Amino acid sequence: MDNLTLKTTNTWCPGCGNFFIFNALKKAIAKKKKENIVLVTGIGCHAKMADYININSFYGLHGRAIPVAQGIKAGNNNLSVICSSGDGDSFNEGISHLIHAAKRNNNITVIIHDNHNFALTVKQFTSTSPKGFKGSSTPYGSIEDPINPIELMIASGATFVARGYAPKVDHLADIIDKAIEHNGFSFVQVLQPCVTWFNTYQDYNKRVTEYYGPSNDKSKAIELAYEEKLPIGVFYKKNKPSFEDLLLDKNAK
Repeated sequence: MDNLTLKTTNTWCPGCGNFFIFNALKKAIAKKKKENIVLVTGIGCHAKMADYININSFYGLHGRAIPVAQGIKAGNNNLSVICSSGDGDSFNEGISHLIHAAKRNNNITVIIHDNHNFALTVKQFTSTSPKGFKGSSTPYGSIEDPINPIELMIASGATFVARGYAPKVDHLADIIDKAIEHNGFSFVQVLQPCVTWFNTYQDYNKRVTEYYGPSNDKSKAIELAYEEKLPIGVFYKKNKPSFEDLLLDKNAK
């Protein structure tokens, strides 16, 4: 067992996409100083990440992981703060926190484990569930169109916006590493199959393709986010002072 894996009984379903994200995150932080990293999680299957990885961590309330991450970063700007959250956690319960953190350009990294359903509470639909999704709260199929997280984050002001696919561990690890190193709000949507409630492995394996960016053109990046082929990679990147840079500069005067 490596020094980043805790000796804790793992309760993710066999085949869960979270296993891949877990390994990608470990790869991304393996060469960094553990004491300088803090992982914040919300509520959901993704949140168990804090139980299994051997770094400083904090469990937030449902939808409230991002403000906790913001507070930790404001309290100690030397820390690399990573927020693991789910689609239900941050696109439903805590979407206002997500949008405002992107608008402020807080220097944190937000990784969304996007399996398109509230899996821990038995398959309710979320903001990214496809139209027609049949779950415990929509037995006849959801009548809503899903949001596009890439478009939402670019429009909200995020300065690093990317998408990964959970089984492509090395590719995802590289994206996460770049996200952590970026000075500003970094957003990584991870397409994560849920083998129990919404198994998308076959569909994603046919459609996912690697994209080599990033672009500094918002319109081009958003157009790419809607491609049927499901590009993964860094869609958009912009250099801009982070909220913490501006805050420290103001306090220094």
